[in-house]
Amino acid sequence: MFDTLRARLTLWYSVVLALLLLLFSLTSYFLFSRAANHRTDADLAELANSFLVTFQDELKDPDKTGGLQAAARQAMLEHHVRGDVVLLVDAAGKIAASSTDLIPSAAPANSIASRAVASSGFQSFVAEASQSERSYRSISGEKGGFRAYATRFSADGQSWSLVILRSLHAQQEMLEQIRVAFTWLIPLGVLLAGCGGYFLARRSLAPVAAMGQQAQLIGAANLHERLEVRNANDELGRLARTFNELLDRLDRSFERQRRFISDASHELRTPVSILRGEAEVALSQLSRAPEEYRESLTVLHEEAQRLAHIVEDLFTLTRADAGEYRLAQSDFYLDELAADCVRATRALAQAKSITLAAVTPEEMPLRGDEDLLRRMILNLLDNAIKYTPAGGDVSVTCGSVPDGYELSVTDSGPGIPVEMQSRVFERFFRADRARSRSGADGGAGLGLSIARWIAEAHLGRIDLVRSDATGSKFTVRIPASSVRSPSLGTSR
Repeated sequence: MFDTLRARLTLWYSVVLALLLLLFSLTSYFLFSRAANHRTDADLAELANSFLVTFQDELKDPDKTGGLQAAARQAMLEHHVRGDVVLLVDAAGKIAASSTDLIPSAAPANSIASRAVASSGFQSFVAEASQSERSYRSISGEKGGFRAYATRFSADGQSWSLVILRSLHAQQEMLEQIRVAFTWLIPLGVLLAGCGGYFLARRSLAPVAAMGQQAQLIGAANLHERLEVRNANDELGRLARTFNELLDRLDRSFERQRRFISDASHELRTPVSILRGEAEVALSQLSRAPEEYRESLTVLHEEAQRLAHIVEDLFTLTRADAGEYRLAQSDFYLDELAADCVRATRALAQAKSITLAAVTPEEMPLRGDEDLLRRMILNLLDNAIKYTPAGGDVSVTCGSVPDGYELSVTDSGPGIPVEMQSRVFERFFRADRARSRSGADGGAGLGLSIARWIAEAHLGRIDLVRSDATGSKFTVRIPASSVRSPSLGTSR
């Protein structure tokens, strides 16, 4: 029943509203009841004061006869309030005068008052009132009972107590009506608020349900579809935008994955086809000269090496994407590493009569993965030598910059077309029209992708600074956060 969010929201809203209404009702009822009691006590005290003033005046009137009882009777007649009982009690607790004598004995109010006066509660109150100047007490009885007030005074040289009883029947009826009203209004209010809350919750969450239905229809085949954004400024609109941004990232990721699989299968198909074809040719003839077998084995060996190199690069990138490649940190000198890489590739450069030079004017202590950085520099040098024509120049330059170290590899090749320069670091990308490659020297287009990952793994970056008809220049920056402290030593 409460599996849906709108049902739970309605339940919580209704429960909270019911508790608030209940707290408000109880507090209102308590405050109203207390105010009514205070008003009753104040009225009784005011009535007692007025009665005593009239009573004293009647006692002083020389034309009046009958003594204290007559004066009390006259004062009771002047200050009679329906529902009130006025009693004049002497020090012994005996009632000297009572307003009930003014009412016919058959009257219901008179009977109720008489029974209240005869109760033990009233007797104890009178005994207590004789000991204090003024007293209040609620006397239990029929139809809500009475509120009693007593005050002491002196007359004719004696001590008397004036006791006034006021029926609480009207007050109790009014409080009962309030209780009945709250008993009906609170459940009705909660019910109406629950229905309205359920309607509002359903209407407010309708866009979420619509987005859920749309999201269920989105899969790998239609990742280009997006959720509808009805109001871009509210929370649901921001949620839809965030989800659409997630779909954008997933779409780009899927597209890269599809392109990667397509390019990888294409690159792997060529050496596999050559291996199979060469093996079939070698096995098609029963008898061949040793030189022919050696030539076939040489082709097989070269293609196997190329295939192994592609697989190794793919494995490296896969581990890098999964975050499973851990850097082997060590202390070394970047200038020495660059010089070693130049010496390692000098034979490749000499085979094409390319002038290869290294410019490392200063020591550059660094802490990082030496093997990965070596692979990055070798990839850049191998790429430059492959696409530099015979007789060209390739150089490696190292130096310090304000935020760390900078290493540049410059060649004198034909350059990369402007429209393709933004894609040079993509996997399997080759600008074949600008940089010719032979079957033996051609790569899989993964070298620059691996070089970029290595630079980023060392908190740096690699950029194609220049590429035109005079050649290309790639620059790697290693930030100062990766630079080794000079305290580690500079001896070489």
